[in-house]
Amino acid sequence: MPRPALELADVLNQHGEASLRAHAGHLSRGQRKVIAAIRACRTAALGGHVARCQACDQIQVSSNSCRNRHCPKCQGQTARAWLERQQADLLPVAYFHVVFSRPAPIARVAFQNKAVVYHLLLRTAADTLLTLAADPKHLGARIGLTAVLHTWGSAMTHHPHVPVIVPGGGLSPDGARWIACRPGFFLPVRVLSRLFRGLFLDRLSQAHRAGRLTFGAELSRLAEPMAFAALLAPLRRAEWVVYAKPPLAGPEAVLTYLSGYTHRVAIANSRLLRLDEHGVTVRWTDDRVRAGARGREWIKRMTLSADEFIRRFLLHVLPDGFHRIRHDGLFARGTRAGAIATIRALLASGTSHDPVKPEPARAPPAPPACPRCGGCLSIVERFRRGETPRLPPLRAVRIDTS
Repeated sequence: MPRPALELADVLNQHGEASLRAHAGHLSRGQRKVIAAIRACRTAALGGHVARCQACDQIQVSSNSCRNRHCPKCQGQTARAWLERQQADLLPVAYFHVVFSRPAPIARVAFQNKAVVYHLLLRTAADTLLTLAADPKHLGARIGLTAVLHTWGSAMTHHPHVPVIVPGGGLSPDGARWIACRPGFFLPVRVLSRLFRGLFLDRLSQAHRAGRLTFGAELSRLAEPMAFAALLAPLRRAEWVVYAKPPLAGPEAVLTYLSGYTHRVAIANSRLLRLDEHGVTVRWTDDRVRAGARGREWIKRMTLSADEFIRRFLLHVLPDGFHRIRHDGLFARGTRAGAIATIRALLASGTSHDPVKPEPARAPPAPPACPRCGGCLSIVERFRRGETPRLPPLRAVRIDTS
C-alpha cells in the first residue's frame, strides 16, 4: 500500500519536540510515549527485516511497527487481525447498533478522571442493555454485546461516547430457546436513555463519595460533595442521548461496521490534507448540518496550528492498560465460546427462521508478494533497534525501503 502524502508522524517529527517543550510538566507519561512511538514507527529506530524475492532477487527492507494503539499506521493491521477472530463468532441474525452519550458536564468530569469515568460509561452502557433485555416486559432474554469507547468527534474535540453492537435476540433464562426481537426493533430508546442516566449518575456519585475522583484548575470546587451534587442535580432531569441505528443486515455489514469503529484513532492519515507554515489542514464532517446538507456540504476543512493539532490528538490518549473494546453478557470471556455454540445449535434446530450458513474454511495467509514481479518474498535477515541491515551481495538488485 502506498504511503500517504502526509502522515501524523510527519506532523510529530516536525513539531513534536516544540510541543513537548511548550507543555513540559502537563503531559502524562503515556502521552509522551505515544509521541515517541509514532515518530519511530516503521523506521530503523525500531529495527526490522530484509526480504529477498525468490524469483527476481529484489531486496526489500522493512522497518518494524511501533504497535501503539494510538498510531494510525499500526491500527489498520491490528484491526484486520481482530476482525478475522471476530468473524468466526458472528451469528446468522440481524445486529443492532446502539450509541450511548452523555451531557457536556460529564465530559468535563471525564477529562480529569479518564480511567474512572470511561470505565463507568462502558460498564453502565452494558448493564443498561443487559438489564432491559432481561426484563420480560421487553425481550426477556440474556444477550451478548460488544461495546467500544470513543472519545472524539470528527474535529478531534473531547466527546466520549459508547457505540455498542448487539445481536437482535438472546437466550431464554433457561437457555433452551433463542428469543428473537421484533423485526427492525430491539429495545425502546427512551427507556434505555433513562435507565442509563440513573445508573450512571448513581455510580458516579458513589465514585465521588469513595474519593475516586480528583479535580483541579477550574473544576477544583467539585471536590466538595455539595458542589458535585449540585452539578448532577439538573442532569437527573435532562434527556440523555441514546439512539439506535437501523439493524445491520448480515455478517458482512457487521464486519464493515466493526472495522470502522473498533480500532480507529482520533485522526486517520487519510484525513490529513496539508502541513505548512499556517498549520495542519484536516478534513472533518460537520454532523450538525449533515442531515440537511446537499451532496458533500457537510464535509469540511479546517486548519489548526501544529501545537493545537497535537494538543487535540493527545486529548484522546487512553490511560495505560485501559481496555476500550469490551465483550459482555453472553459474549464475556469464559462464557463466550459455549454461549455461541448453544445459540448456533438452537438456530440450526429450527427454533428460529434465520438460516445458519456454514462457516467457510479459512485459507492460510499468503506469503508476502514481491512488488516487482509478484514472486514470493522470504526473510533473509533481521536487524535490531538502531542497527542498519547488512544487505547480502546479490546480482543487480533494486533496494526497496518501503
